[in-house]
Amino acid sequence: MTVLPASISSDDEQLLLNGCLAQDRAAQYQLYQRYKTAMFSCALRILNDRDLAQDALQEGFVDVFRNLGGFRQQSTLGAWIKAIVVRRALRVLRQEQRMEIYNEARHPEPTVAWHDSLTGEALEKAIGELPAGYRAVFCLIEVEGYLHREVAELLNITEGTSKSQLFHAKKLLQVKLHHYYHA
Repeated sequence: MTVLPASISSDDEQLLLNGCLAQDRAAQYQLYQRYKTAMFSCALRILNDRDLAQDALQEGFVDVFRNLGGFRQQSTLGAWIKAIVVRRALRVLRQEQRMEIYNEARHPEPTVAWHDSLTGEALEKAIGELPAGYRAVFCLIEVEGYLHREVAELLNITEGTSKSQLFHAKKLLQVKLHHYYHA
């Protein structure tokens, strides 16, 4: 799950929201500063490219400020912003035509177990090497906590396709990690 900024009181959030709605540049800057790191991390996991993630972040915040009047406060402001940034990152992913179809010949799938000395760095590297579609589904479900039905809606795929993409992403991650530790 993306770690959102330290919790802020609902009063502080409401004041910040009111300032942004009033086009107060200082409030807009404060909102951006509060959420930019967590949102950049989320976009980077999906896109695996710092420049594209930065673009998605910037475009996402443009969307946030354009649509802030439509925020119904049915969730936290951070969750609402995250949904916008995720959608923007997925749009960038589609524009970059980086969705790949799984190719079994290119990615053989021997059964391996997770290595006992698995590090976060090795896992992050292996996730970054996944084909874009697998990486997007894996990150949205396993890292960000979305449900298959939500991922299916976001990516305009079926729930079955989401489940299949996740299954293959996990299998391919095992292969990649096996190579790291047994190369």
